Amino acid sequence: MADEKTKSAEQPIIFLDDISVTFKTRTGSLFHPNYVQAVRNLTLKLMPGETIGIVGESGCGKSTTANVMCGLQSPTSGHVYFEGEDVTKRTADLRKKIGRVVSVVFQDPATALNPRMTVRDQLLDPLLVHKVGDAAGQDKRIHELIGLVGLPKSALRALPGQLSGGQRQRVAIARAMSLNPSAIIADEPTSALDVSVRAQILNLLTDLKRDLGLSMIFISHDIQTVRYVSDRIVVMNHGQIMEQGPAKQVFEHPQDDYTKLLLGAAPSLLHPNLGA
Repeated sequence: MADEKTKSAEQPIIFLDDISVTFKTRTGSLFHPNYVQAVRNLTLKLMPGETIGIVGESGCGKSTTANVMCGLQSPTSGHVYFEGEDVTKRTADLRKKIGRVVSVVFQDPATALNPRMTVRDQLLDPLLVHKVGDAAGQDKRIHELIGLVGLPKSALRALPGQLSGGQRQRVAIARAMSLNPSAIIADEPTSALDVSVRAQILNLLTDLKRDLGLSMIFISHDIQTVRYVSDRIVVMNHGQIMEQGPAKQVFEHPQDDYTKLLLGAAPSLLHPNLGA
């Protein structure tokens, strides 16, 4: 039993093995199309209980990497493993497995939620699709989820349009948690929110990670936000990893010029006692 636990702890939840993603652009001709390489020869492992922050400017490849991780994008080359299983060539069964292992919190909760469904139905939907529990068990889980993200039970009767942006993002997080995933991919989860509620959502994600032992990929162009939530930092540019390492090491002793450039845009982070 102990050996199984050790093996599980050592096995990555997600392993991207030398992946590349190439897209055909709208420029060029029919017989001579142009291509853009969004991700180049990227290798990355997400371990149990770990939060990896992926940071970089728009167009650096971080969101494409996240899409490969959650099954929305197939790599042009390389392999993708979920809990040791090769899911590069996805079948219907593998897509269901991916949905149970990894959930996504998208940038804009207003578009991520169905405006015509109540919050209760939004949370029930994944349980029905994956045939989790009976009606009584599903109802109990829905009430657990709404409490988990700090919303009152009365919110279950509301439509997304009746909620604030921060409340909608809490609902999106609750839905992502519905199947007890091993990992959550949060793609710019606070960028569409008012400044006043961003810290609340970051604190919620941090608390969920700590209390439930979640792994997390946190995508952001905001280097301060990434430092706040991450154990390990991956800095991307032009589809490649420029630098990676423990958050403290990357921010206090950056090695790559591009990392130094990003830090230069946020000079307050250079203070060694910040966030200690």
